[in-house]
Amino acid sequence: MAKIKTAEEIEILRESGKRLARVLAALKKAVKPGISTKDLDTLAERLICGAGDKPPFLGYTPRGATKPFPASLCVSLNDEIVHGIPREDRIIKDGDIVSVDLGLAHEDLITDAALTVAVGKVPPKIIQLIAETERALYEGIKAARAGGHIGDIGAAIGHVAEQRGYGIVRELGGHGVGHHVHEDPYVPNYGKRGTGPILKPGMVLALEPMFMLGGDAVSVLEDGYTVVSKDGSISAHFEHTVVITEKGAEILTQF
Repeated sequence: MAKIKTAEEIEILRESGKRLARVLAALKKAVKPGISTKDLDTLAERLICGAGDKPPFLGYTPRGATKPFPASLCVSLNDEIVHGIPREDRIIKDGDIVSVDLGLAHEDLITDAALTVAVGKVPPKIIQLIAETERALYEGIKAARAGGHIGDIGAAIGHVAEQRGYGIVRELGGHGVGHHVHEDPYVPNYGKRGTGPILKPGMVLALEPMFMLGGDAVSVLEDGYTVVSKDGSISAHFEHTVVITEKGAEILTQF
């Protein structure tokens, strides 16, 4: 079950979230044709470490992985959904869909957030996918309140995907965060209201809808990390870290 954070820990997480949001804003501005995904990783690491913080993704080995993650930032393009490994030879071009996913450890407490950017001119259906994935994040946040259930969040997020006919990544979802990159509870992007663990004040969760224009099936590339849509369809990903309070969910990573 999720570890309830103390008032002191939540205050540190607020600062962590503010710092992470500033780095993500800088990364969003930096995403443009001609830049490599490694360039984005270098920028993220420089900004985090330059402020005296740490990039918790670097060297992190999640459950099921056979080797540590080799970068500070996840950068996923087009049909890549999450956990893309930055590379010097992966150059962003006009028409790409770029998702950046980043963690930041401030005084050893971690926040986690992600956003998706369209580069240049892209079809309206992709613009809509990005907008609706972000909307689903905020619907999930609205559903996250003390006394409710994890299933309330998943149901709210999943309803947006169902309305639009988008594929939902069912193998991955949101999670607790704070002392570690991934903590309990797991927060699926689909579900039934009134089911799952009860939400309590002091819980800190990373909510992260991942939608695809095609079906639900995904696969993992040979690098062991990059998750792609199995049918090659474009995907989008948004994420915020929130703390559950008596009045609802407070966003810690607002960008």
